[in-house]
Amino acid sequence: MQHTDKIWPMYVSLKKVQVQTGRWTSVRWELEHIVPATQPKPDNAVLIPLELYKDQRGSYRINLDMNNPTLYIVCDELSDGTWIPAIISADQHVSAGCLESDTPVLNIPMPSAIACWIEAFITRHGEVEISAHRRKHVNRRKNEGPSANRSGNMQ
Repeated sequence: MQHTDKIWPMYVSLKKVQVQTGRWTSVRWELEHIVPATQPKPDNAVLIPLELYKDQRGSYRINLDMNNPTLYIVCDELSDGTWIPAIISADQHVSAGCLESDTPVLNIPMPSAIACWIEAFITRHGEVEISAHRRKHVNRRKNEGPSANRSGNMQ
């Protein structure tokens, strides 16, 4: 797999960590390695492409504009509880969708080289207008909406 303007292959490995909380011991999965595929493959690492999509440019922009840009590593959970890295994304909507379906996701700070690469992708394909959709049934300027009449009705 070759590094291109929209694909960056990475080796990703996780490690299982025993965590003691009071008398109880639990297992937590953490990132052990994430390195470009041009580097030697770490033990137990999986090759996963970080792939960029034109229709996700708005999400990439929001992520890059945050104080702490993040990469999301989506994992498959095996029947024995082992996590296997499956997808790397820079789109928080991908992460949110996975978390809603109880799919494990790890968040890591985005390396500056990847942030620059994503910035170049957005520049090359054009910025996308990001708009916040307002709820149409509420007009806060006129104090109208479902909660506007509550304060005056109680006696």
